[in-house]
Amino acid sequence: MKRRDLVRHLESHECELLREGRNHSVYVNRPKRKVSTVPRHRELNEFLARKICRDLEVPEP
Repeated sequence: MKRRDLVRHLESHECELLREGRNHSVYVNRPKRKVSTVPRHRELNEFLARKICRDLEVPEP
């Protein structure tokens, strides 16, 4: 899965960027008080994308 597709999916489900790191971006789901990191790679593994969605309690893409 492309990183930009995952980020668009997260932002469409009330997640927002908390901060940028060197190797990761930290996204937060404020209504559910959940936090997860998204690596800066262009291509992400499908299992990792599903784990990030589960961590933030949003539907899987």
